[in-house]
Amino acid sequence: MRLLLTGSPGIGKTTVIRRILRTIQGVKCAGFYTEERRIRGQRRGFKICTLDGEEGILASTSPGKGPKVGRYTVHVREFEALALSRIDMEKTPAELYIIDEIGRMELASTRFRTSIIELLARPSNLLATVAKRGKGFLDQIKVRNDIELIEVTKENRDELPGTIAERIVNQLHSI
Repeated sequence: MRLLLTGSPGIGKTTVIRRILRTIQGVKCAGFYTEERRIRGQRRGFKICTLDGEEGILASTSPGKGPKVGRYTVHVREFEALALSRIDMEKTPAELYIIDEIGRMELASTRFRTSIIELLARPSNLLATVAKRGKGFLDQIKVRNDIELIEVTKENRDELPGTIAERIVNQLHSI
């Protein structure tokens, strides 16, 4: 099972992922999600949160070295240090890999791109979010015949966590 959630920025893709994670008790998951970093109500960047409790900076508005995505500097080394081992089937075996998100900031890491390709080349279960817009690698991922692309909308975002969680548990723990 490979489910990719897509939708407009701010529609609730990460919220759907986090609600699913709270619901799928008994499923061994590995991976990460991202969150906004806000200071006094202003978005100052994004952090990466691993499912085993570590956090780091994905991107910030602070000046620094690294690739730029809009007004943000991507902290590629910190991202790779936290994310790559969590989606490596050899280092972190799991029933389900969670990746939030496959987007421009994360794809600033060529090693992350390679990890995604390796994960998809092997039998693995994946629940990920993917940017709605994007060219090249993003389009290649979304048109694969071994994934199901699900659009998160205002109309379905409240029902999706329960529906997808039930589907995951039934498929992974069916006898």
